[in-house]
Amino acid sequence: QELEEGCATKTQEWEEIKKTRADELVALAETIKVLNDDDALELFKKTLPSASASFVQLRVGAVAEKARAHAILRAAAKKSKAPGLDLIALALSGKAAGFEKVIALIDQLVVNLKKEQQG
Repeated sequence: QELEEGCATKTQEWEEIKKTRADELVALAETIKVLNDDDALELFKKTLPSASASFVQLRVGAVAEKARAHAILRAAAKKSKAPGLDLIALALSGKAAGFEKVIALIDQLVVNLKKEQQG
């Protein structure tokens, strides 16, 4: 009798699982139908940037950040009259100098300032 009750329970559970799976398959089929629709394709084209547009945006962003950093350094150099800041601003404005040299100059300036504070 316990075996029959266990089998009946398992059969009932299996029927629920099969029904749920069938409902999921129907939902997936409807989703695929919606996604394959031409309207969905047009929507995706509008929302996703093309590869060339994203590269242009990154390039413009980097140039804008460099210009902003340069303006901040120039303003700080005028305000503090520190020769190290002038040198960093000059290096940043040069075409050949990259941020690696600027970072090294900033690190050296920090070391010098720490020495001045201790002395």
